Amino acid sequence: MIVRDSQEGFVMIEQDHHAKLSGEMAACLKASILPGDEFKQSVLYAIKNHDYAWKMLDKQPFWNDHKQQPYNFTDFPNPPKTVFYKHGIDEVEKQDTYAALLCSEHYTRFLLNDSNEAARSFVLFERQRQERIRQTVGAFDEERFFIHYGLLQFLDNLSLFVCLNEPGSAKQDEHPFFKDGIPVSSSLSPFLNTTKVNLRWKNEQTVVMDTSPFSHPIDITLEQKRLPKETVFAKGVINSYVNADMQKVPIRLTAPI
Repeated sequence: MIVRDSQEGFVMIEQDHHAKLSGEMAACLKASILPGDEFKQSVLYAIKNHDYAWKMLDKQPFWNDHKQQPYNFTDFPNPPKTVFYKHGIDEVEKQDTYAALLCSEHYTRFLLNDSNEAARSFVLFERQRQERIRQTVGAFDEERFFIHYGLLQFLDNLSLFVCLNEPGSAKQDEHPFFKDGIPVSSSLSPFLNTTKVNLRWKNEQTVVMDTSPFSHPIDITLEQKRLPKETVFAKGVINSYVNADMQKVPIRLTAPI
């Protein structure tokens, strides 16, 4: 779950929805970014489904009793997280093995420095999965793979920018992940002609970027639930979340600044 904590309440966004926003963005990429790429559909599938692991998990959020707030994706415990990660990659692999390879790389990087036994076991299992999938891809191209992975990373971050910030936030109030812009991997940077995309909220409906990977301004709809804290503490987080109305927030992504 993606959680924005404010004085009045918790704004909560399901991670699978966040991934779907990434997928909508990917569908609008400039043709020059993946020209004639035989794996294009697999890359788009991976971007759209990279957080499938959280699809069912976020239907009833978990409560962090230490912080007295819902668990955020950044502080959800790693041992149970690895179980869901594996499930999500398994489900993607049933549909598209190359997409699963991208998702596996994505999740593995989150846990590389975690010494917990569950994390180490997850990384080992996924490295074996990755090698197995690589062997099934004829003439596997490592350089091209990391272009694809860089694209997943970038659009994941762009969607997170939309989700983690209150629409219309001033630059100084933005989530710390993005105050210095969104980095572009060395593999992807030749296609975007930059190593970093600077962006900001122009108003509550518009995000502007100094460099856009899209062929035109794109419109997306953010789905979120806003839970008053008094309701959460009185009725519990699951009951409050399940019964809260879904808010739909229209947002346009455009360039230049």
